[in-house]
Amino acid sequence: MGSAKPDSPGPSSHLKTQRCMPDIKFEFEGPKKAPLTIALAPASGQSLKVEFMAHFAEALGKIGLRVARFNFPYMSERDTTGRRRAPDSEPVLHETWRQVIAQLGPEKLFIGGKSQGGRTAAVVADECQVLGVVCLGFPFHATGKSHQYDVAPLDVTQTPTLIMQGEWDTFGDKGEVSSYTLSSKVQLKWMKEGDHSFQPPKESKRTREENWTLAARLIGRFIMEITNIELAVK
Repeated sequence: MGSAKPDSPGPSSHLKTQRCMPDIKFEFEGPKKAPLTIALAPASGQSLKVEFMAHFAEALGKIGLRVARFNFPYMSERDTTGRRRAPDSEPVLHETWRQVIAQLGPEKLFIGGKSQGGRTAAVVADECQVLGVVCLGFPFHATGKSHQYDVAPLDVTQTPTLIMQGEWDTFGDKGEVSSYTLSSKVQLKWMKEGDHSFQPPKESKRTREENWTLAARLIGRFIMEITNIELAVK
């Protein structure tokens, strides 16, 4: 097992100088002395506390990862003041990730999250030289607009990346995404009959819990392949 990252000139200058944003507040799960950390960000309009995020934080903590959940600034403000506002701009989302990586350190770090959280992590991954990216449902296009799909940055990334996608995800289903040209560093894993949160339809014999359990197991295996560090993956 194992996958080496390409040679690069050294950590991004963002990691050395980017401290103008306030420190990010994390919610941690998993062993304090875990050999690896994974930082997870939520989907657009969602908090780190939603059931999906809480489930994966707990599941990944149980296999031996230190899990750091956080909110983007607009959601942190909402949690503090109760006032709703539009999600942050793309540059702010990317800068938030740089701050997260600066605080946690890139050397033993995987990054990712749900939908927007995973997509924006993938944007900064090469620059910040993290170990890998985990995307829990990637928004390839808006619902109903499959002709306006966008694979960036998955077409050019040089960071090992795991995309877990529902087979029936309206932001990119199996038939659509299988036709896209992605970097050789990207692995695609399909959640049976799942939607953007891996939820199968009510009439399905497949359950959400089965898909969530499988997704956590696949994350663990992916991380072990990249690092050769053993985790408690069944």
